[in-house]
Amino acid sequence: MPGENLSRDEARERAALLSVEGYEVSLDLRSAVGESGWGSSPLERSRELGGEPRTFRSVTTIRFRCADPGATSFADLIAPSVTAVSLNGKDLDPSEVFDGARILLEDLAADNELVVDAQCAYSRTGEGMHRFVDPEDGEVYLYTQYEPADSRRVFANFEQPDLKAPFRFEVRAPEGWTVWSNGVGERHDGVWRFAETKPISTYITAVVAGPYHYVTDTYEREFADGTRLEIPLGAMCRKGLAPHFDADDVFLVTKQGLDFFHDHFDFPYPFGKYDQAFVPEYNLGAMENPGMVTFREEFVFRGKVTSASYERRANVILHEMAHMWFGDLVTMVWWDDLWLKESFADFMGVFSMVGATRFENGWITFANNRKAWAYRADQLPSTHPVTADIRDLEDAKLNFDGITYAKGASVLKQLVAYVGRDAFLEGARRYFKRHAYGNTRLGDLLSVLEETSGRDMSAWSRSWLQTAGVNSLTPQVLLTAEGRIDELAVVQEAPESHPELRPHRVAVGLYRRTASGSVERYARAEVDVHGPRTVVGELAGAEAPELVLVNDDDLTYCKIRFDEASLATLREHLGDITDPLARALCWSALWNLTRDGLLPARDFAGLVLRFAGRESDIGVLQMLHAWTRSALTHYATPEWRAEGGRLLAQGALRELRAAAPGSQHQLTWARFFASVASGPEDFRLLKGLLEGAEKIDGLDVDQELRWAFLEPLAAHGEADEKALAAELARDDTASGKRHQVRCLAARPSAEVKAQAWAQVVESDALSNALVEATISGFVQPSQRELIAPYAERYFAAIERVWRERSIQIGMDVVRGLFPALADSGDTLAATDAWLSAHEDAPPALRRLVLEARDDLARTLQGQACDAAAAR
Repeated sequence: MPGENLSRDEARERAALLSVEGYEVSLDLRSAVGESGWGSSPLERSRELGGEPRTFRSVTTIRFRCADPGATSFADLIAPSVTAVSLNGKDLDPSEVFDGARILLEDLAADNELVVDAQCAYSRTGEGMHRFVDPEDGEVYLYTQYEPADSRRVFANFEQPDLKAPFRFEVRAPEGWTVWSNGVGERHDGVWRFAETKPISTYITAVVAGPYHYVTDTYEREFADGTRLEIPLGAMCRKGLAPHFDADDVFLVTKQGLDFFHDHFDFPYPFGKYDQAFVPEYNLGAMENPGMVTFREEFVFRGKVTSASYERRANVILHEMAHMWFGDLVTMVWWDDLWLKESFADFMGVFSMVGATRFENGWITFANNRKAWAYRADQLPSTHPVTADIRDLEDAKLNFDGITYAKGASVLKQLVAYVGRDAFLEGARRYFKRHAYGNTRLGDLLSVLEETSGRDMSAWSRSWLQTAGVNSLTPQVLLTAEGRIDELAVVQEAPESHPELRPHRVAVGLYRRTASGSVERYARAEVDVHGPRTVVGELAGAEAPELVLVNDDDLTYCKIRFDEASLATLREHLGDITDPLARALCWSALWNLTRDGLLPARDFAGLVLRFAGRESDIGVLQMLHAWTRSALTHYATPEWRAEGGRLLAQGALRELRAAAPGSQHQLTWARFFASVASGPEDFRLLKGLLEGAEKIDGLDVDQELRWAFLEPLAAHGEADEKALAAELARDDTASGKRHQVRCLAARPSAEVKAQAWAQVVESDALSNALVEATISGFVQPSQRELIAPYAERYFAAIERVWRERSIQIGMDVVRGLFPALADSGDTLAATDAWLSAHEDAPPALRRLVLEARDDLARTLQGQACDAAAAR
């Protein structure tokens, strides 16, 4: 619609003009289920499959003030139709004032009341009011997801973060349902009415409704002054997932987090209750709606998973909890300062998890996994400062990225090292008290940190928050004739595109082998790195190291490089490094070398085959497996892929059989083996494990592992439609359906690929979750020739897809179907030709294509490096 893409300038003008006193929102959700249920008639079926959308009634009353009586402004609403609009008691003609996305408001008074009665559409894309029908039992489940600007799909409002207001919701729902919102709710005469919220932004309001399985608990806290706090806790999931729902562990982490934040923030949790809903077909990891946090239901584990999965869930729970203060209590003015909530939540999620839960090695996962996301994003042509330039809502949607989250969190970790932990936390406490229920910009945070630390934050901010790009730090070692360090320096480099050299507080560790063969640190020095070369004077005279690890303990954000002696040590003794964080940092550095075309893909794979079996940290091992698959798929030469795949499958099977029976390492190697299986013997073993004819002591082939084995079988023509239908009959659930759809699209058939393409690109019948599953199945590294013809079709279709589909589906299609597997100069040229011919395409669309082009260029560079190693 014409006005859907709100600009920063429009938002700034509207915020200067209007202030909102309160919302009353009434939703009638009884249309979510018909008398005969879902799909009971051809008309209902057509609506479900992408025809006329099923709608619900939404009536909104907004009371607001206008600083300039007589002025004109607008409210936001995306809806199929508007029944009535009333402004200050005067009825307005909806056909004249509503354009599909905005409601024109003319001749405003000083005090105003707007009433909008609309028919809003249920969503199948995870945006707005998402409606899900459980194929297992036919039950309907609803939930909302708004960030950055989809609450306007559910009720009329002023959709920008700095127009906060209290909200009152009331909801009519089908009999037998429970409804939740941000405030405490009660049902009277068939209507759920919820307590008024504190002033919050529109994008964090929420409604969850349906026959959810619901578990309760209570958090209690007594403060030093004798006051007591009691928070009702709730956790919910679909009824079909209830047998798998470990709510006790969710509540345990929740209580530990609330204790931690109360200990450190000196501001009691401000939003009353604390519900957490695990919902189906969710696009994100989670969302911080105050009092009503929503999560993707994949955090309810249907089968055996490793401790890394529980750690990830705990981290997300605590990330969202940190948002109750960073984001909900104090909110950025506009999406430029999205980092003021996301970077802080990412940092505080790990900080609190390590400090308060059983997951004490969270910083290892952060260094190895989370920062890899940041390093990739920061080297794309679309990289941006942590404090970004967000022109409009399309920009905002794409900036929920590795820069805003993981780089920002890494920068905050550097900030804690820079100002000190106590000053940092005291700054946070002052920030909350000073700006509670308000909106802030960068300067508001920096001012409190200057107060508490006594440091000038302006130079630090310019270097770390207002410039883009990642620096590389390399050790330079000069030895004396006696084999001691004469001089050790740290060389800092920056790419030509982003030449900023930053101040880094780093630890430099010296490592060598011991008599037992282990590689251990024997010296360490902290130093402030400035400019292109910094001498670490404290280490002069130390015995010669076999390995120098710059950024030991992961204090700063940088790419680690090695001198030749250190790299030689890693090639022979990487698995002997005893400290798990140091080992993880070395693995991450080696992966960056591979992505940068400096280490051949086959060498990286060889290191994994040689040393990954000795990796104790399960999260690091899982990351190594993902990187190795990527190395084989993208950075290895085409001539070596078959050989590389065979070696990886052999190595994975060897480690699988050697792993302790029933261990999480055994499970991880089983999944990796399935993902790289490529030969007849591999497929026979997978089939035997599925059928029970083969056994590996201690390996429980549960339902989730069965699907993991079936996908490679389907992709290589070893499991047909009949076999996949039989497996769905065995697992006739929403999760089973997603797995089946993925496996069906993975089959090596031209007809299958044509059908999958049509379902995703030419139709909007599939829900967001099934679009994701179909794309995942369509793109198979073993089927390059089969999907090659779709490269040309991709460039012909993406502008139309972006125009016609929701931004979430558009992003999924443009990212997921880019012809990355057609990795040739011809595809690079075709991408450049599209970019040249579409300079006026929406900037967000061009950004996605530019990012994919950069990945493809990096692929070709990596293959050239690998080819040179083969000569």
